[in-house]
Amino acid sequence: MPDIVIRAEGIGKRYRIGSLQTGYQTLRDVVVDGARSVFRRGARDRGPEYIWALRDISFEVPKGQVLGIIGPNGAGKSTLLKILSRVTEPTEGYAEVIGRVGSLLEVGTGFHPELSGRENIYLNGAVLGMRRAEIRRKFDEIVSFSEVEQFIDTPVKRYSTGMQLRLAFAVAAHLEPEILLVDEVLAVGDAAFQRKCLGKMDAVAQEGRTILFVSHNMSAVERLTHETIVVEGGRIVKRAPTSEAIDYYLTIGMEQMGERLWTHDEDHTPSPFEPVALRVIGPNGAVASQVPTAEPFDIELEYKLTESITGLRVGIYLSTSKGERLLTSYDTDDLETFRSRERRPAGRYISRCRIPANWLNEGRFMLGFNASSFGVRSYFTDEFALNFSTDGTGAPGSQWPEARSGPFRPALEWEILEAVN
Repeated sequence: MPDIVIRAEGIGKRYRIGSLQTGYQTLRDVVVDGARSVFRRGARDRGPEYIWALRDISFEVPKGQVLGIIGPNGAGKSTLLKILSRVTEPTEGYAEVIGRVGSLLEVGTGFHPELSGRENIYLNGAVLGMRRAEIRRKFDEIVSFSEVEQFIDTPVKRYSTGMQLRLAFAVAAHLEPEILLVDEVLAVGDAAFQRKCLGKMDAVAQEGRTILFVSHNMSAVERLTHETIVVEGGRIVKRAPTSEAIDYYLTIGMEQMGERLWTHDEDHTPSPFEPVALRVIGPNGAVASQVPTAEPFDIELEYKLTESITGLRVGIYLSTSKGERLLTSYDTDDLETFRSRERRPAGRYISRCRIPANWLNEGRFMLGFNASSFGVRSYFTDEFALNFSTDGTGAPGSQWPEARSGPFRPALEWEILEAVN
């Protein structure tokens, strides 16, 4: 059984909504507060209000694991890392963290603004419990990685945000913490530095150290981690292999029943084109949220025209669960169909296309709905209207145990020939 280096049990964090107790005030502050007090009195009479940023968080992280943490803004991801870093205390529950922890939570966290970059490197090392000789051995490597050699003896308060980030990451990654906690702070850096940081975290992970990585960059999460936690509304809603967790996160709140319906009352620009429905139709002819990849299935777009339209094209966007566009297809892509349907009178229509068997890989996909006049006008667009999943049972190569990568899984024609010597 692997050694557990992080254990969270029933962690909850509650914050009080409203202003904090202030210090000394100027005369102007007193006058302004007096004017505001009339409007605040009712709120005070109701008593203090609270919000739970985290509730009932329990999980374990074995030594050497790189664990992703993803979720929407305000889900509680950063609060969780702050509790594990001992920046703040939980309201309920507890966390056990075994080992030396390096944290990169916010730009400049752990830096003293009046001290130089050099002094802050030694200060951070001392906080981690490192000897001066150990820090000195790593010093040149840290400065080289951060690319702030010219300013290493300048007070950190004079650094730009990017310079602070470079030095903070260099310190956190190079001072050999046994556990590294990294928040979305990497988004502050430029693209080249982000690639450099991700490469360094790859190297840290290869050394067997434990990493908790919070990010909205799904590509980075997928590259660095094998398992990911999804946090929503302050609670863990899923823990799964990273690709599965990302699919779940990216489709939170989307239609998942294989059908999306629109009503006339929905807010969209007045138009002679009115969307009615977008459906995935399984091999049995019924609406389906999951279809087999080994059999063909249909995508159906239903719509209403309140007046005739010339040059109308109605079509789909097919994308991966991460929003990567795979294709765009319209019902009048065929030239003969376009000529025969150049003018569509008012009425109700269904445009249907067939997805061939043995074409998509197993996974989750998103469908969009578009209607426009040929090269002239857009009537309606919903790029991610619904999602559906595919089952790879019976698909090409399903006799092999490993999962196939990529969105497509076609049945290609192969032949095996005996080479003639």
